[in-house]
Amino acid sequence: MNVFVDDRVAITNSKKIYAIVDIFSKLVKKNQIGISHELNRILKLKSGSIVEVSASEISDASFLIKKKLNGGTLSEKDLSFIVSEIVHNNLTEAEIAFFTSAQKLNGMKFKETINLTKAMVKTGARLKFKGKYVANKHCIGGVAGNRTTPIVIAICASLGIKLPKTSSRAITSASGTADVIETIANVEISLKKIVKMIEKQGACLAWGGSLGLAPSDDKIIQVERLLNLDVEPQLLASIMSKKIATGAKYILIDIPYGHGAKVKDLASAKRLGRKFHKIAKHFKLKMKVIYTDGTQPIGDGFGPVLEMLDIIEVFKNNGPQDLKEKSIYLATELIKLCGIKNAKTKATESLESGKAYEKFKEIINAQNGKKNFNNKLKELKLAKFKKIIPAQKSGNITTIDNKGINSLCRILGTPETIAAGVYLHKHLEKIKKGEPLITLYSESRTKMKDAIKFLEEFKPIQIK
Repeated sequence: MNVFVDDRVAITNSKKIYAIVDIFSKLVKKNQIGISHELNRILKLKSGSIVEVSASEISDASFLIKKKLNGGTLSEKDLSFIVSEIVHNNLTEAEIAFFTSAQKLNGMKFKETINLTKAMVKTGARLKFKGKYVANKHCIGGVAGNRTTPIVIAICASLGIKLPKTSSRAITSASGTADVIETIANVEISLKKIVKMIEKQGACLAWGGSLGLAPSDDKIIQVERLLNLDVEPQLLASIMSKKIATGAKYILIDIPYGHGAKVKDLASAKRLGRKFHKIAKHFKLKMKVIYTDGTQPIGDGFGPVLEMLDIIEVFKNNGPQDLKEKSIYLATELIKLCGIKNAKTKATESLESGKAYEKFKEIINAQNGKKNFNNKLKELKLAKFKKIIPAQKSGNITTIDNKGINSLCRILGTPETIAAGVYLHKHLEKIKKGEPLITLYSESRTKMKDAIKFLEEFKPIQIK
């Protein structure tokens, strides 16, 4: 067929899908092809099935991406086509990377962002739930730790709000909500199961990538992760398409700002917030955007297992105070948005009485298919190599750089190594020479050495 590595082919059985070719000498025999699990989720073929393989020309989407790279404007039809090609596997990772880079370089007009959101919703499944309050929350990220979502979802679900919460894995941070929940629960759950969980438990904590809700977004996120890239129009379309697809009518958006966060100052945060409001208004959704302090990490542990341990301690009323306070604040705002009175009192009582913790256990057990919450907690172990880093001098900790802490965690092996990460003993406060400042955890001696070297060179924590 004159087909080479990274060429496209069309595979046709009852469905037609495009795929990128790789070539192995021993994996398949003559007159056979092998397909990935990802492709077979769409084709649903058994070994031995007969398929037609034909060469595929370069997608017209490539020309549209080039148009955007050259500063052009993409129509609704153009964006629908690009997103459809991403979903149907007809674009290489390199082409998707160029698409996100074109958005980063040239920006997008508001109408383009709306049309991108529509296209992302249109190409995936959509959920619809009965009931007065179907809500959702999202943080744009960038702050190390900040694992408020599981706590907020448990509080609000315990008060009768329905929350079909889907989360992403980490893009640039130490871990994403899905990475953290996966330490004790299955996050790859079906749409059918989500519908059942919302009816029975009132909430779920699922990984969005397993659901086919705005599926193009998950492919784009994979590329953004490789490039360590955050693209504002993509961020807006990504968040809003997922919320619309889950059937949410009340949406809370948390935008942390400050040195080391994704958004540098309050003015920039409010500019982004206005864009969220405009999109929400276009899709007739009720939204509240809140602006929170992103100048330092939230919580004490960073990395999947360490963050889960923080969450459990907050549920037991022992955990990091900043994580507890922020979770109550966010829950209060979401409860208020739904029009429920005495929001703060109800949120605080739910958490402090243990009602929210019981709801959290209920959600986790439902996702695991059997009641084994306590067994799962016992399995949470930290990485075998541990290094306590003491303060080199006495003084005030003036800076704990979020990007620096996230980079440090990635060097140690997060989120892939769930037991790796960083434990922060002190926040922006006084410290004496020799007192523990942070503890590093890794499963690799080499990564531990690299992390110590990074700490010495980049100094993400400053004492003055």
